[in-house]
Amino acid sequence: MYLFRSSGKFLSLLCFLFVVTGISPAISQGTFNIEDFSSEPVYFLKPEKPLMVDSFKTYPYNKKRIQLVTAANIVGYGGALVGLNALWYQKYPRSKFHFFDDNNEWLQMDKVGHVYSAYSESRATMELWRWAGLPRKKSIWIGGLSGVAYQSVIEVLDGFSSEYGFSVGDFTANIIGSAAFISQQLAWNDERIQIKFSFHRKNYGSQQLNDRANDLYGNTEIQRFIKDYNGQTYWLSANIKSFFPDSKLPEWLNLSIGYGAEGMFGGIKNVAYNDNGDLVFDRQDIKRYRQWYLSPDIDFTKIKTNKKGIKILLFVLNALKFPAPALEFSNGKFKGHWLVF
Repeated sequence: MYLFRSSGKFLSLLCFLFVVTGISPAISQGTFNIEDFSSEPVYFLKPEKPLMVDSFKTYPYNKKRIQLVTAANIVGYGGALVGLNALWYQKYPRSKFHFFDDNNEWLQMDKVGHVYSAYSESRATMELWRWAGLPRKKSIWIGGLSGVAYQSVIEVLDGFSSEYGFSVGDFTANIIGSAAFISQQLAWNDERIQIKFSFHRKNYGSQQLNDRANDLYGNTEIQRFIKDYNGQTYWLSANIKSFFPDSKLPEWLNLSIGYGAEGMFGGIKNVAYNDNGDLVFDRQDIKRYRQWYLSPDIDFTKIKTNKKGIKILLFVLNALKFPAPALEFSNGKFKGHWLVF
């Protein structure tokens, strides 16, 4: 059952980012037209002179933008909480505050998802405050702490729900996600190592397994995208040029390490019981295992363009791992893939 609570937090991230990217600081004037996607060149290959991204572009203090960013945070996050309450919390009675230990579930894929969610919310919120004209350190700290704050409010709500409970593991993962963002901004004025996400829809090869996946994860694309840990991979994507500025490598080239898991048809074991306690699914013969990947990636923020529409598109795309060949290590063996999503 805790899968649905964790996927709800991922859904809250999507709702929040949908609102805040609508006024993304990647678009300095706040709006863009279809012409923004026109013939302005996008520098993908290395030009005659290096094109280094601004370490921390500053904007003058703008009261209207401050008000707009404040409203965007309230509407974006408030809307996400209202949606979560309608979908999850109102179905179950309130209780005294209590804890719930889910650290052994889902091969910790849900915990990595919390790191990613807090990191992504921190990244988006900091950019908004920077665009509004806050000083560098204020933008970093307010934006960075927003990620862990937004996620942790949901943890507290879980603590008062009879069906869930406050998860120390989730809370710790939220802190790690925001800390990963804040520390890099303070040290480098940049995100040299980014946390990214990728997903591919799984076909489980048998009617029994596909039926179980439909019951557990849902059968629509968006449900699987949010809930199906078997098809998710999380990445640490490092920009090589940022660490080796004198190299002749293209500025957009990243090297990424991915983590995924497969064989999961239950939180801890591949079993399921009905409301009467009867065993209705038992596939403990299917091995649950972790996957590690090594793959090239693209840092879309290092692609230069003056077109505002393309800028916001590249900012959003940088939350996702670019499909590329990969080397996988799992079950004690290496194997290559021509393309990994």
